[in-house]
Amino acid sequence: MKALRSLLLTCICMYAAISCKDPDWDERNISTPDWTEATHSQETAPNYEVVFAQNEVNTLEIRMTSGDWENIRKDMQEKFGADFGAGGGMGGIPPAGFPAFDSTQTFNPPTGGGFPGGNGGGINFGTEDPDYVAVAVSFKGKEWYKVGFRLKGNSSLSSVWREGNYKLPFRLDFDEFEEEYPTIKNQRFYGFNELSFSPGYTDNTLIREKVVADIFRQAGIPAAQTSFYKVYIYFGEGLKYCGVYTLVEVIDDTMVKSQFGEESGNIYKPESTFQSFNQEQFEKKNNKEANDYSDVQAAITALNSTNRTTNPTQWRTDLEASFNVNHFLKWLAVNTSIVNWDAYGAMAHNYYLYNDPGKGLTWIPWDHNMSMTSGRGGIPAAGGGGFPGVGMGGMNQTLSLSLSEVSQQWPLIRYLMDDPVYNAQYKSYVKEFTDNVFNTSNMNELFERNHTLISPYVIGPEETEQKSHSLLSSTASFTSDLATLKQHVTTRIQAVKNYLAE
Repeated sequence: MKALRSLLLTCICMYAAISCKDPDWDERNISTPDWTEATHSQETAPNYEVVFAQNEVNTLEIRMTSGDWENIRKDMQEKFGADFGAGGGMGGIPPAGFPAFDSTQTFNPPTGGGFPGGNGGGINFGTEDPDYVAVAVSFKGKEWYKVGFRLKGNSSLSSVWREGNYKLPFRLDFDEFEEEYPTIKNQRFYGFNELSFSPGYTDNTLIREKVVADIFRQAGIPAAQTSFYKVYIYFGEGLKYCGVYTLVEVIDDTMVKSQFGEESGNIYKPESTFQSFNQEQFEKKNNKEANDYSDVQAAITALNSTNRTTNPTQWRTDLEASFNVNHFLKWLAVNTSIVNWDAYGAMAHNYYLYNDPGKGLTWIPWDHNMSMTSGRGGIPAAGGGGFPGVGMGGMNQTLSLSLSEVSQQWPLIRYLMDDPVYNAQYKSYVKEFTDNVFNTSNMNELFERNHTLISPYVIGPEETEQKSHSLLSSTASFTSDLATLKQHVTTRIQAVKNYLAE
């Protein structure tokens, strides 16, 4: 018996020595010191209190090898046509941290006539997502091994990548490599499988992605949970502070189940204007084997039906049978009131659809770093399918609250606004939003609380974002742009008052 105990103790000591010596040890199993039911298991419910903490800035460390970083660079060259730091113009997209254009500047839209989702060319963002590499992730004294790490984004990724800035947008998938490494099968991060990290591209306050999601939920529009993280990344040459990121909940991972109560319906991430159905424009995020797109087809058919003008009552009935119209109108009221240059009406992406049983396809907003600003150079304006300053009456023109200038290129806006019943409902939602949520006291409190929370890790004294690892145009802009954000709210509230008085 003593001999057996001795042998067992020896094995345990050897096991501990190996795992401590090499944190990337491939043959890890659930008996390692890092693994617990609460932190790594698929069986635990998503822990929002820990992962999406609202009153603290969490810290995340990511380690990859120099070989992994080289693989990322090669993949980006193949798919995006440029190496890290290669420079080059973006056809109107401002580089990271670049301030908004003013009306005296020249804007040259891309000759291909489009941006991602705009059914045009001009910019090579690639047709595939960047590849994943396997990294180690550290959080609160524990590690997750062989986690999938890939870059993400369109204009943000391309600009930051070409600039050679290490504050890159990225996504984590905790069981991406489970086939290669079976011991991490169904690995989770406090119940979450995927996480998305946004670096605050074009936003010197670094809070828009966070607070706009909060605003949507305050207004009754389900939106991904968000929180702030200090991110450190080892690219093979030392652990570097990459600044404050906003962690964004992945819609098809946990958000739908958490906020809709179930997830049996189809979840889509479209790139469509809703003018016609094209299956390639409706990426399915679940129920893929069924290959059933009848819900989207029905909604698009009903929306574009000729009875819209001949029998509007029947048109509304048919549309509401497959599409949650009132929910979309509420989203539209909020989105237009705050201003969002990178959403439907300007770009045919940055939204999800969930076929909520009994309610139809329901709109879910996504990607808010370009929200709550009166103008952003290089971003297409809604309306006639053009760009700011090109047939739109000025570089910084803001979309009107009446939406009268929006063309039939965006039928979910134009056709609903042309209908008196839906137009009146939209107007009532604008009033409801400004009465209950969008007021200076509520907005200023929200802005100041979040700005104060991250300030020690942006401009010091705890940490300071550094050039080549930050998207700020300057450290001073982090403070000064908060006043700009507050003034934007004041301006928009007055615009709402004027609109409601018409």
